[in-house]
Amino acid sequence: MAEPGIVFDRVWKKFRRGEVHDSLRDLIPAMARRMLGRAVPSADTLGRREFWALTDVSFEVKPGEALGIIGANGAGKSTVLKTLNGILRPTRGYCELRGRPGSLIEISAGFHHDLSGRQNVFLQGAIMGMKSRDIARKFDQIVEFSGIGDAIDTPVKRYSSGMNARLGFAIAAHLDPDVLIIDEVLAVGDLSFQDRAFGRIKELATSGIPVVLVSHQLERVSTLCTQALLLEKGRVAHRGTPEECIAAYVSSTRQGEVDEDAPVRITDLQVSTPLPLRSGERLRYRIRGVVSEGAGERYDPFLVRVRSARSGKVVFSTLGQNCGLTCPPPGEFEADVELQFNVGGGIYTIETGVNDTARKKDLVRGPFTHIQVASGTTFTGVVQMNPAMRVVQHHATSDTSATDDGADPAAHVYEAKVRHAGRA
Repeated sequence: MAEPGIVFDRVWKKFRRGEVHDSLRDLIPAMARRMLGRAVPSADTLGRREFWALTDVSFEVKPGEALGIIGANGAGKSTVLKTLNGILRPTRGYCELRGRPGSLIEISAGFHHDLSGRQNVFLQGAIMGMKSRDIARKFDQIVEFSGIGDAIDTPVKRYSSGMNARLGFAIAAHLDPDVLIIDEVLAVGDLSFQDRAFGRIKELATSGIPVVLVSHQLERVSTLCTQALLLEKGRVAHRGTPEECIAAYVSSTRQGEVDEDAPVRITDLQVSTPLPLRSGERLRYRIRGVVSEGAGERYDPFLVRVRSARSGKVVFSTLGQNCGLTCPPPGEFEADVELQFNVGGGIYTIETGVNDTARKKDLVRGPFTHIQVASGTTFTGVVQMNPAMRVVQHHATSDTSATDDGADPAAHVYEAKVRHAGRA
């Protein structure tokens, strides 16, 4: 079994809130405690204005694996990468990168702004421990990939943020790294460069290089990574496949109710169709809810929303009023919903809720569940379009006479229709 190229073992990291200039006020009481023989807080405890940015975070990445780290802003993602890269030291725990790292943590991180792009390429290569002749051998590839062109001999302080990002990534990804660490900074580049960059990351990962990637582009994480980690407030909230972690992340962002006083509630969601589905099959589920007095027809408790765990985007949404339903009278109610999943394979979230049709706003977020859809065997993509095909094939013949209806007798016509189990 391959040894991990990246080890992050039970790492804790604490930071201090507030300005650093008042540290003397904290130093004097600490000295007084020492003089009086009182215990001084250890590195394992939190002092005044301190907080844990990471709490007992562990993972390993082996050669050929790509780990995607996702989570909301402030979850601790960049702290993990900076600790891996040696910019920060763990308060507790241990981390190790085995081999030469190629890192892109911040735009132009490590660049000397008064030096040209060319000089910075050689500077970064030297920092990575490469010899000048090896850097020179890769130089043309780096410039071509970055798209910097003639600006390579211009001081980088005159580069745009996108140019800095492109050159920084090109250096990190082409100077023969043993480990690749990439932050969300790639989002700065244009779409064409992002496609090239992620293609290069995939190429490196499949060649046997461990990769750690932080990105808010959930679809990229799903496509590229072999495993994922969801961080919440410095802790590991979920680990598993990218789609599992993305589904957990999307679900965590919609917990809780919008309006506590809304007169309609969704209390339960039960799926009756055996899972997983095949693409094109129908899903049936039942919701239960309660309507209070005075709810009125403006409230629609039959909100249906389907979200892709791969991208986090809504792929389908509708209301009961679009299906001829109105808010039930006061009391408990049940409703059956049927959806045809003409979608590509993956994990999808079924969301329920109550919509205020007058204000066009969701009032209540109801229960939700995750659905696994098996990939279609007859197509690739994000939607199932149930294709039908017809081919007209003409055979060469010496007889050019036509039939009574004017058709070519040499023409052989056949049809091929793709049928699916769930096709309506």
